[in-house]
Amino acid sequence: MFEQAFRNIDDVLRKEAGCTTELDYTEQTSWLLFLKYLESLEETRQAEAKLDGKKYSYILAQPYRWESWAAPKGKDGKIDHNKAMTGDDLRDFVNTSLFPYLLGFKQRASGPDTIEYKIGEIFGEIKNKIQSGYNLREIIDHIDELRFRSQAEKHELSHLYEGKIKNMGNAGRNGGEYYTPRPLIRAMIAVTAPKIGERIYDPACGSAGFLCESYDYLRKGKLTPKELKILQEKTFFGKEKKSLAYVIAIMNMILHGIDAPNVIHTNTLTENLADVQEKDRFDIILANPPFGGAERKEIQQNFPIRTGETAFLFLQHFIRLLKAGGRAAIVIKNTFLSNTDNAAVALRKLLLESCNLHTVLDCPGGTFQGAGVKTVVLFFEKGAPTRKTWFYQLDPGRSLGKTNPLNDDDLAEFVKLQKTFAASPKSWSVAAKDIDSATFDLSAKNPNGGEVVAHRSPKEILDEIVALDLENAEIFKSIRALL
Repeated sequence: MFEQAFRNIDDVLRKEAGCTTELDYTEQTSWLLFLKYLESLEETRQAEAKLDGKKYSYILAQPYRWESWAAPKGKDGKIDHNKAMTGDDLRDFVNTSLFPYLLGFKQRASGPDTIEYKIGEIFGEIKNKIQSGYNLREIIDHIDELRFRSQAEKHELSHLYEGKIKNMGNAGRNGGEYYTPRPLIRAMIAVTAPKIGERIYDPACGSAGFLCESYDYLRKGKLTPKELKILQEKTFFGKEKKSLAYVIAIMNMILHGIDAPNVIHTNTLTENLADVQEKDRFDIILANPPFGGAERKEIQQNFPIRTGETAFLFLQHFIRLLKAGGRAAIVIKNTFLSNTDNAAVALRKLLLESCNLHTVLDCPGGTFQGAGVKTVVLFFEKGAPTRKTWFYQLDPGRSLGKTNPLNDDDLAEFVKLQKTFAASPKSWSVAAKDIDSATFDLSAKNPNGGEVVAHRSPKEILDEIVALDLENAEIFKSIRALL
């Protein structure tokens, strides 16, 4: 129904000098979609107030409502282009009037959990990059074709928006930071099995894929109005450091049906773990934290195990923020299982002694487009030490890539076998007593003939390269002698 409108929007953005990447296309579509959504939200709230015999107070003042500046309508219900701004007038209104007005909502809002606060946050982080007012007018005309009124319309819009986020990941560069393959997320959710009433948290939420998929998982079946209210207001919590990802997360959750997402724009790692109280903890944590980055010394001071590796800091945050009995599923580089540095060893010790690391899913190369690293997923429960860990080596039987991505069928066996920790050609268990108490090395070789889960050490790889170079030199020497 709306697919053509999305294509048309992208076609216009490709002509726009200020937009050069898939990230730009998604960013600019996002703020316009958000304002169109606000029009629909205001119409719904106004109609509900009218039915209750109450007067509705609009969020936006009249000049800044979509119907006023973007799409004034004639009696035929179509955009009145005699009234609608275009060209420089439209661009200047957006840049000098609309954006400053919307930014001001952050100061005027009653609290961070309100839609007003989200408006201020979004327009404090995003800029209009559409330099041509004529291109902007054309995009607005296409955006105005979209509707948010029914669940079917919202479902289609969320599906199309997810496609844009996926394209960002496939485009490479830093786009992949915002996209975790949805089949992998769904498998992680299936294993952790959240229930209504539990609080779900992603402190590095990116585009909010984990939160959106969790919402879809919990929305299945018939829910009472009370349960729906709990899902809307008291279930999903996220934090995101990067501005663009924050905006995309808000929009993604709104399109999935969460009207005022509990997502905060902040660097999670600046929080001191010593300050965490019981009220701050969560039942479930699902995350794919950034790895390979480095944090400053003052941020490292917030953690018992000092390290510059962002993923290791996040893992400490996850353990600390879980309630007793809480469950987590975390994506991390597979080298975490065997790294010999002090921080990695100490962190594995902490994980095994304070949590039950019951499952490790070893993902094949190509699971994450453009990431260039192999990953594992750690599944653990807080409150009791690890007794036994079940490993599953995911092998879809083909090379994964942009045109051949991971799918739900690839993970079906993992989800099925994980319920009973069954042994199979791809799965096996290791008792905690058999793990080296000096290194806490978690790399494990598949006893059924699979590959080693962890990479070899850098020294082993360099030694082999040197040996191969010497061997090649001897071969070339022999060939020369024959010439």
